[in-house]
Amino acid sequence: MKGKIAEIFESIQGEGIYLGKKQIFVRFYGCNLACEFCDTKLDKFTEYTPQELFDKIAAYPRDYHSISFTGGEPLLQTAFLKEVLKLTKKAEILNYLESNGALPKELKQVIDYVDIIAMDLKLPSSTHAGDLWDRHRKFLRIAQRKEVFLKAVISLSTKDDDINKSLDLIKDSKKRMALVLQPNSYETNADELQTTMERFRQMCSKANIAAWIIPQMQKGLGIK
Repeated sequence: MKGKIAEIFESIQGEGIYLGKKQIFVRFYGCNLACEFCDTKLDKFTEYTPQELFDKIAAYPRDYHSISFTGGEPLLQTAFLKEVLKLTKKAEILNYLESNGALPKELKQVIDYVDIIAMDLKLPSSTHAGDLWDRHRKFLRIAQRKEVFLKAVISLSTKDDDINKSLDLIKDSKKRMALVLQPNSYETNADELQTTMERFRQMCSKANIAAWIIPQMQKGLGIK
């Protein structure tokens, strides 16, 4: 068994509630979505067996918080991912999974080996890539067995209805989850976007949902 990995590198987490934590990033090749704001264009990969990938991870000094399995979409390579997660779990390494939240059946296969899930809410008015609400709901039913938080990219096109549906999704879950509102880095009118995001944050607050506005800090710092 071999998996397709675009890159492996050490850096700090630039998004979400683990902002600033040192991680080893394992970027999986391939994605099942085509979001309008996507900033990760992958055109090459290296193939590894699970043990070969683990050996690459194990070569880093153990001074990091966790391994971020990211992409692309890691859950597209479920069988391979599961074997790697088993190895890192056995080595007592925290497994941090970044996912677009569209593959609930695949998540179910690996959930026992994951510690933290950073799930993207793909808002239709932001992504212009279709409606994923049903898949997101099924994904969260499984994800809430572990620590999980949500991220949503906000554009000037993002509609109130999508924010309200996101809040309903969180309220329907047994576990309350934090929501990170992440500005679309491609927008040119930063002031208008900031005003929109603050209004969305207030909508979250009124619904008793913890929400933060956190941009992609890695871009501002000039790091991966």
